[in-house]
Amino acid sequence: MSRWLVVGCDGMLGQDLVAALGESPGAHEVTAVDRDVLDIIDPEACLAAVADHDIVVNVAAWTAVDEAETHEAQAFAVNAVGAANLARACAVAGAQMLQVSTDYVFAGDATSPYDEDAPLAPRSAYGRTKAAGEWAVRTYLPSASWVVRTAWLYGAHGPNFVKTMARLAAERETVSVVDDQRGQPTWTVDLAAAILRLVTAEAPFGTYHGTSSGDGSCAIGQLAEPLPAPMES
Repeated sequence: MSRWLVVGCDGMLGQDLVAALGESPGAHEVTAVDRDVLDIIDPEACLAAVADHDIVVNVAAWTAVDEAETHEAQAFAVNAVGAANLARACAVAGAQMLQVSTDYVFAGDATSPYDEDAPLAPRSAYGRTKAAGEWAVRTYLPSASWVVRTAWLYGAHGPNFVKTMARLAAERETVSVVDDQRGQPTWTVDLAAAILRLVTAEAPFGTYHGTSSGDGSCAIGQLAEPLPAPMES
């Protein structure tokens, strides 16, 4: 029986991952924690929480992209230091770790999907902090970690840009937007299932990109009210 620790269980992806583990035919013992139980900025707390687990999945993150521009230190503490603390604890416990990351680690100016080994060039504070988290996990666990980058998450268990657009469409006859962003909206149920398959199949450690197929356009900041951050990773 594999013993899983899901960190960030109250978010959209965290809730769907815990549900997927519970429905999996494999034998999984799951501990699900959120920030009210585990402060990932506390290294000693991470050591205690990770002990006796085989696999740690970190879906906890500072996801307020715009706020990170003026609160980069706080975002760094969660997205980089927190990830480093969990990775260090995994190294001590002999556990494997899966770190959920984001497409914001790239420049965002590509005209085709990024390869997993494309150079990182984050243009935002959020992207910089998530890139630092990736580096920390690879540093502590070079042979026992996966990094899964995703994009534009939406799900049933939290606010997201899809819900906001649906509500605005119901409230107004027209919604003025500018088609200045393209991406791959990704359903958290699908990503949770992909994470479960990746780990249980014992896929080679390394970096993976996990998004839904197809693409769409979005214009953050051109509505009468701001959209929530499109990422939860």
